[in-house]
Amino acid sequence: MSAAGVKITTLTTDHEFALYGAADTPEVLDGVRRFYARKWLSPYKVAPGLVPQLLRCVPAHDVVHIHGLFTFSTTASALAARHRGVPYIVRPLGSLYRYGLHTRRPRLKRLSLTMVEGPILRGAAAVHFTSQAERDEASAIGQPMRGVVIPLGVDADDGPPVAPLQHAALAGRRAILFLAQLDPRKNLEALIDAIAASLKLRDTCALVVAGAGEPGYVASLKARAEAAGLSDRTLWLGHVEGAQKRAVLAAADLFVLPSFMENFGIAVVEALLAGLPCVLGEGVAIASAIERSGAGITVPPEASAVAHAMERILDDGPAFAHAMGLRARQLAESEFSTAAMVQRLIALYEEVRRTRPGPETGLGAQVSPHASADIR
Repeated sequence: MSAAGVKITTLTTDHEFALYGAADTPEVLDGVRRFYARKWLSPYKVAPGLVPQLLRCVPAHDVVHIHGLFTFSTTASALAARHRGVPYIVRPLGSLYRYGLHTRRPRLKRLSLTMVEGPILRGAAAVHFTSQAERDEASAIGQPMRGVVIPLGVDADDGPPVAPLQHAALAGRRAILFLAQLDPRKNLEALIDAIAASLKLRDTCALVVAGAGEPGYVASLKARAEAAGLSDRTLWLGHVEGAQKRAVLAAADLFVLPSFMENFGIAVVEALLAGLPCVLGEGVAIASAIERSGAGITVPPEASAVAHAMERILDDGPAFAHAMGLRARQLAESEFSTAAMVQRLIALYEEVRRTRPGPETGLGAQVSPHASADIR
């Protein structure tokens, strides 16, 4: 964004990070000013140090882009923007999916949605969804909002070429890749059970699991694979990045993510860019677009359906899979590139700033053109 002439300031907590610096000491990285505030409490991610920075930064920007809901920073950012008369955009990050609303603190979320998030959504100049499926899910909560769909941008890793991953478990077998955080929502269980239940897949395939998660949960997944008799054909790589991720993608024949819910799916786009056919759960927001393009198959998040889709792709021969892979790469480059995302976001920012409201105090604020505040 900064390379496209947009002045960016980010404000965030130190959640899941070491403290990079005090909130009043900005860091400049790649032309972006970054402020960090210490998180006091994990629930709601309360970080009072954000407040003075918000009051100083918001009036100097044309647009506030808020990432997330049900957090202190979201509420504080929306209030500051409204008080200063600066339009704001909200990106819910999948927090309005039924799955999330009903599986974690559902009563508290319903109350908060009525009293806090509902007014924030109604007051937003736009609500930024990364897929039409996410927008459709959000419409079910019954809150008036102006939704816009702008997919995330993901570019192919331009690092030096690497040799595909080599391992004895892969010798003479086709590699089925699961690349994602290991979390119950990702539903790796269905993929393990699918391979275990299919004699054809058991005989001809190996499962490559690239991702990390909570140790107890990871141990349960490994135990499941062992009980299914898949230990000798399952690789547990943990978190991968850089050259190792490129090697994993280069070794794969098929990408499978049978998630119950994904508001976008960055790993899916990485697989598309690598030219991999995909088998995706219905809960993956961009799955329908991938199926329409002929780059993959969408299935219910159940082992039998996952197994059938994998067998179909692998049985139809290398030419069929290769054609799917070509369509996968074309789709990623045309719809999910960073360049496409930047153009769409700038167009939205320009539209929003032209309709800038006056501050609640009735005083206008002088701002520089083409400026946005990205707050998460």
